[in-house]
Amino acid sequence: MNDLHARLAASFDETAALALLRRAMGVPSVTGAEAAFAAVLANELHRIGAENVRTAEFLPGRPNVTATRRSGSDRPPVLLIGHTDTVHVRGWRERWAGDPREDPFGGAIADGCLWGRGAADLKAGICMTLAAVHLLDQAGIPLAQDVQFAFVGDEESGEPGSGVSAGMRHFCRDLDDGTLPRPGFAVYVEPTCLNVYAAQIGFFIADITVRGRSAYFGVPEQGVDALKATHAILSALWTHDAAIRRAGDHPLVGGSFLLVTGIEGGGFIAVPETCRVSLIRKLRPGEDLDEARLAMEAAIHGAALHPDIRVEIRYPAGRDHPVGGIPFETLPNEPELRRLIGCIQAMAPERGAIEGAPFWSEASFLTARGIPAVYFAPGDIRICHTFEERVPIQEYREGILALALFLAGAGRQTCC
Repeated sequence: MNDLHARLAASFDETAALALLRRAMGVPSVTGAEAAFAAVLANELHRIGAENVRTAEFLPGRPNVTATRRSGSDRPPVLLIGHTDTVHVRGWRERWAGDPREDPFGGAIADGCLWGRGAADLKAGICMTLAAVHLLDQAGIPLAQDVQFAFVGDEESGEPGSGVSAGMRHFCRDLDDGTLPRPGFAVYVEPTCLNVYAAQIGFFIADITVRGRSAYFGVPEQGVDALKATHAILSALWTHDAAIRRAGDHPLVGGSFLLVTGIEGGGFIAVPETCRVSLIRKLRPGEDLDEARLAMEAAIHGAALHPDIRVEIRYPAGRDHPVGGIPFETLPNEPELRRLIGCIQAMAPERGAIEGAPFWSEASFLTARGIPAVYFAPGDIRICHTFEERVPIQEYREGILALALFLAGAGRQTCC
């Protein structure tokens, strides 16, 4: 590993790696408009000698990009995967007016970081995968196994009519029907500060509509008060949340909860006819989404309600499950996970800790298919989706070196 480390460090061209990331950031790819960036990635894959570079639309005008870089090994390929879309840039220019960071797609360098929309979430991760393979070529070091690339769209939510993992669903159909090879291990390049996220939360969002019957305020007995019914439902939900929290913590992602995030209702000098409640339910690995949904619905329907109250529940954020996103955990003794950690720590000794993702992303599509998966990339998820989005240049450099070391097979003799 030390010899590989030295050869990689001597061959690393930071200027070229930064130029790659700035090219990527210079192509806007807000959810729904991923095509231009997908075309750039297809060209980059050709440039590093990948084969079977394939651009396939998961929705009209919205393509995924997949490719394979051959190694000559008969080991199962390692999958490097990330999403091409970013969140919007509304308000960015106003926040940074008059500053070099004013252009959200300009890739400004300030305070040792590259700034802009997509810098961390997650174009630095995607560029890390391309630069790592290119670095191995520059150093004359062969790949230890085939590398499969998949860059998918539609991961981010927030834009109307999109953000439901349509790209990942399409990719998984290609895995399931044999159009694409099945990987033995996957690295999804969500930002982790170069730690390894080996577990993620699950979630569902519920929109609850409570309907009663309006009546003039002077004769309230003729109405059925939806706001009063909602009060009973909220009390039941908060009691349910307390029970969920008592179930204990997962060592990587903490405890589960149910959080009411919004309420809207009332009448115009009248008995309120309709009230709406929104909530999100967090799940630990090992919890079942269907069971969690049914338990919440039982709490709602168990509240003391007027017989004429009607309750409708909608789940608007289905991902790899009809009502939400599935939690997962890749066990710490997974050999490739351990090897990845060793490679990270060889390049950045203070990084490579096993942690849990404080978010939901798409690796659970893979773990549900029996493919061990983790998140790993430069960048800090806590500043993504904000006007502070940036990636430290040193972290980007260390990520490229660590991933190159991993793809070279470092540590396999002792770890695997």
